[in-house]
Amino acid sequence: MNEKRKSNRKSGGKDAGGAAHAVLKSEAPVSRSLLIQAAQVIGLVLQFDHPADGVLSRHFRDNRELGQRDRGFVAETVYGILRRLRWLRRLVGEDARPRAMLLGWLARGEGWPMRHFEGLVSPAELSWIEEIKARVLDDGSLAERADLPDWLVERLLPVHGEAGLLELAHSLNRGAPLDLRANLMKTGRDELLQALRDSGVEAAACTYSPCGVRLAGKPALQKHPLFLSGNFEVQDEGSQLLGFLVQPRRGELVVDFCAGAGGKTLQLGAMMRSTGRLYAFDVSDKRLAKLKPRFARAGLSNVHPVLIAHERDAKVKKLAGKADRVLVDAPCSGLGTLRRNPDLKWRQTPAGIAEMLGKQFDILESAARLVRPGGRLVYATCSLLAEENDGIVDRFLGQHPEFVQLDASVLLAHQDIPVATGARLRLLPSVHNTDGFFAAVLERIRDDG
Repeated sequence: MNEKRKSNRKSGGKDAGGAAHAVLKSEAPVSRSLLIQAAQVIGLVLQFDHPADGVLSRHFRDNRELGQRDRGFVAETVYGILRRLRWLRRLVGEDARPRAMLLGWLARGEGWPMRHFEGLVSPAELSWIEEIKARVLDDGSLAERADLPDWLVERLLPVHGEAGLLELAHSLNRGAPLDLRANLMKTGRDELLQALRDSGVEAAACTYSPCGVRLAGKPALQKHPLFLSGNFEVQDEGSQLLGFLVQPRRGELVVDFCAGAGGKTLQLGAMMRSTGRLYAFDVSDKRLAKLKPRFARAGLSNVHPVLIAHERDAKVKKLAGKADRVLVDAPCSGLGTLRRNPDLKWRQTPAGIAEMLGKQFDILESAARLVRPGGRLVYATCSLLAEENDGIVDRFLGQHPEFVQLDASVLLAHQDIPVATGARLRLLPSVHNTDGFFAAVLERIRDDG
């Protein structure tokens, strides 16, 4: 039910709105064969038949001889091009081949000096690169300056205005930081920070989340002893705040209606101190199977994964009117995660989003049936679009007078979380340096009758 994907990439460069990667500018250039591989991957990604992270994963599985540095070069190059695709196509031509896109990006996006291309490209390509370096572009349209599709700019502009939209777009075109959530079942945040620093990992406390830790870089953590022992999970700070809106208590019956990869399920279980019953619903048996070892590592025994066929599954109906808390992290456009998944802005379409709206409303209605009188329902997305956020919640409240809205800012303030975004949570990378998130907190005040 939840099809969001997470990945951490970053890009830079003088023309890309930030300093070029030092590793690419100071070290020896890559090999001819790696340039060929990178161009092949770029060609596959730009077909937009599959998510970019999936294309990269398959390429790395098929080319296991690639070292960590070479993999990093390919991945960072692909994500940099995806972030600045409109600008790059204006620079090198709309119909440019993947090889030209790659060389243009390295020349202007990453700021490679001409000497880095010597021995890697033909004399004709060298001449073309010199021309690209000298090429001057006009400002272009607002959508071109934002590196966003026209339809998306049309929807965001009335909300943010031109200056705010450009600020938001530029923040989305930068890589996301790497955030961790301390597993309070096993450690405190201060203890985790000290242990990470002792192991050579530079880290600091997150601004908003009481259990959040932000790393200075992107170290490999899969084999870190603190990860293997379940002391932390990777989770964006904005995502962590959703758990504090649900605010589950010990011994309660809680439902994560769209569990997906399970990061929020793990957080809810830890907040419940592994008491009560926590149901993790999802339509993917593969995702649910992957959750079980994560629950064990986190020290949770109160989680019950449940495979459902759809939001009206009989397994869902069995819990009608019994849940104290229900989280609906709805499947959505994912446009709030463009720092991590920049291909989404080119793969999403207005038609696809229109189709998603009906599904989001159906899921929210089904999840609402589980909430007992006095219970809490949290609807959340990682979308930036009003129709997926306020539009769904306003429609639901208009048809369901048995629910009222609670003030998200007040709920967070009572937990000493200093983020004031209004009655509904609205997080933006340009303001909060988190992924883009929306959430509304609803309470059932009476039975349907």
